[in-house]
Amino acid sequence: MAQGLVHVYYGYGKGKTTAALGLCLRACGSGKKAVIVQFLKDTPSGEIKSLSCLENVTLLRGKAGGMFVSDMTEEQKEETRRIHNENLQKALDLVTQGECCLLVLDEAMDALQLDVLDAALVRNLLENKPPELEVVITGHKPIHWVMDKADYITEMVKVRHPFDKGIPARKGIEF
Repeated sequence: MAQGLVHVYYGYGKGKTTAALGLCLRACGSGKKAVIVQFLKDTPSGEIKSLSCLENVTLLRGKAGGMFVSDMTEEQKEETRRIHNENLQKALDLVTQGECCLLVLDEAMDALQLDVLDAALVRNLLENKPPELEVVITGHKPIHWVMDKADYITEMVKVRHPFDKGIPARKGIEF
C-alpha cells in the first residue's frame, strides 16, 4: 500500500492549478484515478476539454452566478456553498468507494476563507484521510490548520505578472 501525502500549493503567483493538474496528469498516466473539485470556478477553461479526454478523471465544479463571491447576494453565496459542499461530498463518496487515488481541491482555501465551503468537511478529510489517498489543496492565502496537515507546501510567489501591465488573461495560457 502506497503512502498518500498532502500537498498545498498557495500564493499569489501563477501556477497553483497548473501544478495540481500536472500532478493529476502524472497520476492518470500511471493508471490512478483522480477526482478534481474546482471551487469558485464555473467558466469555460482550456483544461476542462483536456480533462474530459481522460477516462480516469472525475471533475466537479460550479458556483452560483458568473461573478466573484464579493459581488454575490447572500442567496447566491448560500447556493454556491451548497454546490461546493455537494461537490466535495460527491468526491469524498468516490474516495470511500475506492474510486479515487488523487483528490485535488482546487481553490479550496479561498472557498474556506470566503465561507462558501464547510470547513468541517475539509477538516474531517484531512484528519481522517485514508492512508493511501494523495490530496492536493490550492488557494491564495494559507490556512494554519490546512498547513499543519501538509507534507508538501509550495508557495507560488508573484515576482512579475502580465496583468500588472494591463495584459488580460489569455485563453490556453491563464484559462
